[in-house]
Amino acid sequence: MGEEGTKGTVHLLCLAASSGVPLFCRSSRGGAPARQQLPFSVIGSLNGVHMFGQNLEVQLSSARTEDTTVVLLVGLEELTNIRNVERLKKELRASYHLIDSFLGDSELIGDLTQCVDCVVPPEGSLLQEALSGFAEAAGTAFGSLVVSGRVVAATESWWRLGTPEAVLLPWLVGSLPPQAARDYPVYLPHGSPTVPHRLLTLTLLPGLELCLLFGPRPPLSQLDPQLLDRWWQPVLDPLRACVPLGPRALPAGFPLHMDILGLLLLHLELKRCLFTVEPSADQEPSPEHRRRLLRAFYTLVTASHFPPEPGSPEEKVEDAAQRSQVPRACYLVSGPEEPGTGWRLVALQSGPRRLLLLSAQSPTHALRGLATHTLHALTPLL
Repeated sequence: MGEEGTKGTVHLLCLAASSGVPLFCRSSRGGAPARQQLPFSVIGSLNGVHMFGQNLEVQLSSARTEDTTVVLLVGLEELTNIRNVERLKKELRASYHLIDSFLGDSELIGDLTQCVDCVVPPEGSLLQEALSGFAEAAGTAFGSLVVSGRVVAATESWWRLGTPEAVLLPWLVGSLPPQAARDYPVYLPHGSPTVPHRLLTLTLLPGLELCLLFGPRPPLSQLDPQLLDRWWQPVLDPLRACVPLGPRALPAGFPLHMDILGLLLLHLELKRCLFTVEPSADQEPSPEHRRRLLRAFYTLVTASHFPPEPGSPEEKVEDAAQRSQVPRACYLVSGPEEPGTGWRLVALQSGPRRLLLLSAQSPTHALRGLATHTLHALTPLL
């Protein structure tokens, strides 16, 4: 796979490793699918690199950026042992919505953090009880409620899914066009890369979907409608309260300081996150700009200031010895320091939680206090 940017257009090209034959090419400009596709001459040049390497007995295994992933809807065996290129190209079309959502300006951030995008429902315990009861009655341990690609509630087994499937499954559901019900074959890159599971989705309310993982049985048609009524009709009002939570993430009326324009809260052990740029939506910058600022700041603080968690594979011995010198907070000021001009970004690490805030009004000396107070208020939620 290769990724290329040209005048604001992002191209993703996938070539077969064995032959260099193009499998698909997706393009995005300004967050939307682009009409301008990757020129045939560029595709041919990349194919030529593969052929040139073969002639020199050099095997080109991949040419990619750091931000790539295996497609969830096609099995690893089909991708690595291609028997029929045309058939594979046809199967890959099922992944186009998912691929396009990664290339565009998504409202989600799990692709960057590798944490599951979540929302906080006002009556989460009721929804959790209904979900667990329904999943057990339907014959599966894997169930979740998803709104706009974000998890509202999930069973214990669903939360135990490994990375990247825990991030990819709700992202996939959020990337698909609205549909009353779906029966999708999915491969789990970590748990089952060669044998497909079935992802069943049922729309409970517009924008709110019930997701279940099954084996070969039962077919979607055998899910008893009375079972749906039994478990979900009593919690219809809490379900309705979840629908507007998509981009907001937090319940209506949650006390956030008026200076906060966006936030990202991560629980690094649970691999879950809350991400919103909805506070004070009538102020500048735009939601798209806020998302870009927070994503760039997350990349900066993760690479430069906050090391991997203890015991993670990325941590080196010398890093562990220097953990006592690691900062627990950092901030970035863009533009003049006078309140109301430029942007202020602050990051705070406390135990397994990491909080990033975006503000335009807070003076620099107040940023740490603002972050500490906000993290204390958010801790019970995640």
